[in-house]
Amino acid sequence: MKRKKYADELSEEELRIRLMQKKSAGREARIASYRASGRVVDERNAPINTELRWNPETKTNEVTVIAAPRRKLDFVLLLIEIAALIGVIYLIVTGANLLRDLNQKSSRAMILPTLTPTALIHAIVLPGGHTPPDADGVGTFNESEIPAHLRGLFSSTVVQAPKVPDHLEQIVRIRIPAIEVDAPVVFGDDWESLKLGVGMNTASSAAGQKGNVILSGHNDIFGEVFRDLDKLNPGDEIIVLTEKNAYTYSVQDSTVVMPNQVEVMAQTTDATVTLISCYPYLVDDKRIVITGKLL
Repeated sequence: MKRKKYADELSEEELRIRLMQKKSAGREARIASYRASGRVVDERNAPINTELRWNPETKTNEVTVIAAPRRKLDFVLLLIEIAALIGVIYLIVTGANLLRDLNQKSSRAMILPTLTPTALIHAIVLPGGHTPPDADGVGTFNESEIPAHLRGLFSSTVVQAPKVPDHLEQIVRIRIPAIEVDAPVVFGDDWESLKLGVGMNTASSAAGQKGNVILSGHNDIFGEVFRDLDKLNPGDEIIVLTEKNAYTYSVQDSTVVMPNQVEVMAQTTDATVTLISCYPYLVDDKRIVITGKLL
């Protein structure tokens, strides 16, 4: 018979094995006592709780019920995001168009209008001005009558023949029986136009109508058509002819003015004709102005 070993004689491994055996024996004893007292139920005879079993169909239905509202919410949020994106794009496009329009308006506002030197000169100097003719009877445009700061504009200007407005009945001829004038009339009173005879200012009103018909001609060059204007007397007739009609005016007044007294070309409330020429003869430093009223 083997001698029983004491605890201090056992190895570490033997102590561990005996401890496990003791715990196992204790557990078996407790289970046996539970069974004897009816506190332990044999799992083979235990009732089945069907409520605890997982039902795939029930789980699917619950998931479906929960997922349906979520999908609707996601769809609504998606629509909101799309609408917001469209709004942002619209604002960007609208802002770009607005900025472009503002830039175009600013560019147009900064563009200076095209200068019209001829019209500007006519507005400050009466037409018909020229230097006295030389020994050969030749005169030139008198630039000294133009303010110095505008002379460069005049010299660089190419004058084109003006076009008669559609509403204006063009005067084609003028007759002044008292001084034996019978001359053609052209539209325009620039230097080139007055070489052809009498020139009608482009700001003139229609013949026979309310307003001022302004006619200019040279007195000592290019035919001396208005040489004898200073011999006209009140009551003398001035007849202007258009392609369809003839209008007779009666001389009312004669005056001598400086070249810059352009107020004599102002429009009037009644039917008026104004004749302008350089004065005196062969001196040409002033203007003689004849006014007449429609008969």
